[in-house]
Amino acid sequence: MRRFLCFLCGLAAMPFAWALARVFVDAFRLMPVSGDTLFPPGALAMAAGFLLFFVLWIFRIAPMRLYVLGHELTHALFGLCFGAVPKNLKVGLKGGSVELTKTNVLITLSPYFFPFWTAVVGLVALIVRAFVTPFPLPAAWLFVVGFTLALHVCFTLRAILQEQPDLQEYGYVFSYVFILIFNVAGVIAWIVCTSEVTWTAVWQRLLLRSTNAYQTVAHWGEWIYERVSGILT
Repeated sequence: MRRFLCFLCGLAAMPFAWALARVFVDAFRLMPVSGDTLFPPGALAMAAGFLLFFVLWIFRIAPMRLYVLGHELTHALFGLCFGAVPKNLKVGLKGGSVELTKTNVLITLSPYFFPFWTAVVGLVALIVRAFVTPFPLPAAWLFVVGFTLALHVCFTLRAILQEQPDLQEYGYVFSYVFILIFNVAGVIAWIVCTSEVTWTAVWQRLLLRSTNAYQTVAHWGEWIYERVSGILT
């Protein structure tokens, strides 16, 4: 029964996931462009960081141990947030583990949607921004965001393409949509934290895109209902 309810929740959240993906593209468009530059410098810096890690990934010199450490620390962090006690943290080149006294969907799926090292960069950037004006080297910060985000994306994709008990526990539809939503939302948050894009602009775009997405689904649902009703009658 739980997996069926999760399946329905996953279906219901699909339009929102699509809307959020469109807001992700909007976030880059909201970045200030100087002069005749075709792409915002921040977007180029983030893409460069992502590309650098991807090259390391192709040549199999990506920091595996760093990802595993972030993966297990994410389990531990979300466990602490929900009152679980983490212990016996183990990290190795072939994988890691951490024991928790309780679990739930957020604790189980957290490493797949929460880019730990990108969050660290975003947190440090917020602290720096609070004490230093103007914010120094914004392109450099976005380069590191792109690099750490690529670390998360590449290793997460490799993990979900394999059989994962974490994903099977709540069903693949719910797990994939859940992971997609939180990943994209996280990237948008890091962009806001390390660029000139404002939360207000992002929320406005999200409201608009979400409304349009669900209106489109309702329109198609109504069209299908009318066609099916016409055939049956």
